[in-house]
Amino acid sequence: MMEWQIGPGLTLAMLALGYALGSIPFGLLLTRAAGLGDIRSIGSGNIGATNVLRTGNRWLAAGTLLGDALKGTVAVMLADQWGPDAALVAGLGAFLGHIFPLWLGFKGGKGVATFLGILIGISWPIAIVFAAIWLAVALVTRYSSLAALLAALAAPLVLVALGDYRKALLFALLTILIWYKHSANISRLLAGKESRIGQKG
Repeated sequence: MMEWQIGPGLTLAMLALGYALGSIPFGLLLTRAAGLGDIRSIGSGNIGATNVLRTGNRWLAAGTLLGDALKGTVAVMLADQWGPDAALVAGLGAFLGHIFPLWLGFKGGKGVATFLGILIGISWPIAIVFAAIWLAVALVTRYSSLAALLAALAAPLVLVALGDYRKALLFALLTILIWYKHSANISRLLAGKESRIGQKG
């Protein structure tokens, strides 16, 4: 494996850059701007697109999905000018900022859209694989959480199969965090009580 290409100072700077972008809570901002109040008071209480969809406003959900994905992509693309390792660090920062935002008491989203956005910036062919698996599982089961869990699990496995171990390591870490953030969803899935896509809170 290649040696790490950036020093500790730049590593911290890229982590901070990613975190700052990732912690922008698009779901919360968009629903408040639309006069729907605090998205954390409905459904699962999450600030992500799936919970925004429970308001019945598909445009707001789409805007949340796009914003949460783009902040990951933008973080990676900005950092990439300092090299691929800087991009990986910024991607990690963006993901941590989304799921643990300082401004919301470290209670953020579950990271699926941001995971996809980081994938788009770092390895877009794998992002297509992720999106295809998510769509297939979601269409068949109508469980957003199950689709996310399986799609996220596939990403590092495909990267390992391709021999891209450094990227695989990043996305393995992000996948572990996604599964951790979905622990309640996993319990509900096993109990047959998980909400389906489009079900209002």
